[in-house]
Amino acid sequence: MDLHIGKQKFIESWGRLASGWGVPPAMAQLHALLLISPEPLTADDIRSELDISAGNASMTLRSLLEWGLIYREQRLNERKDAYSAEKDMWKVSRQIILNRKKRELEPMLQVLDELACVEENCENSRHFCSVVRDMRKFSHKANQALDTLVKAESGWLASLFMR
Repeated sequence: MDLHIGKQKFIESWGRLASGWGVPPAMAQLHALLLISPEPLTADDIRSELDISAGNASMTLRSLLEWGLIYREQRLNERKDAYSAEKDMWKVSRQIILNRKKRELEPMLQVLDELACVEENCENSRHFCSVVRDMRKFSHKANQALDTLVKAESGWLASLFMR
């Protein structure tokens, strides 16, 4: 397989994989391109490589910067910014976990905490409260586990996988 085909396959596969993490495929594909690029790329380089519009490239780059998955670099004697991806997969995983936790788990925890105030005064309300209590307990445990994972050193996770 030649390099061009390999790059295309990686970019498409990363886009599909990342959609399972809650990352839009276009965002993941741009991230994949930056992951496999040995040098930082300008927005123009990215647009031509992925065949996307300037607006799409700009919005996606902004999102990746917000997620902490890429870096903006100012090149000497050039007006255009260049972008590179974080190459350490532990750091990439941590950032994805932190962002998904912030966007998905934490809002759900707030709702479940609010719902803990529902009065148990009939069979339906007791059932409702029981389900909410179980979900709340599980969600808080998941949140604690994710906090522990995010704080852990990369070597700890690698050794866990190797066992």
